[in-house]
Amino acid sequence: MQSKRSKGASRSRSQGAKTARQRELTTKRRGELSELAFVYKAATEGFHVAKPYGDSERYDFIVEAGHRLWRIQVKSTTTLLNGQYHVNSHRRTNAGVIPYHLDEVDFLVAHIIPEDTWFILPIDIIHDRTSLLFAPRHHPRGPGLYGAYREAWHLLREK
Repeated sequence: MQSKRSKGASRSRSQGAKTARQRELTTKRRGELSELAFVYKAATEGFHVAKPYGDSERYDFIVEAGHRLWRIQVKSTTTLLNGQYHVNSHRRTNAGVIPYHLDEVDFLVAHIIPEDTWFILPIDIIHDRTSLLFAPRHHPRGPGLYGAYREAWHLLREK
């Protein structure tokens, strides 16, 4: 027979507390859904989108814009940190987290899920960062550091 303490612990786990594996699966699923949303959004913006075979590249998609091909890394978030949305802008290795480099990715596209908003960031402005903060759409302190990149799909057309 289970003790009252263990019954309570298992009940709280089933009612919302998640294991590390459950959190990982939730995060992975959220990322997959944002990747699908990216393909739809980019296509409606007039871009041709291709997905590399496998999961070995540093980028998630190749976007054709005129005569240019861009390597795109898609990140997503629902997490608010001090009133701003937090996005990890790195990859993991045995040595820890490493920011994306200019020779790996051309743009990081951040999907802010609760607002269904996209930030189109040239990698050269964030290549030394492992995390980014994005102001919500109607933030009392203004658009934030990356406000100019909100829905900046034109950047994929200009270069």
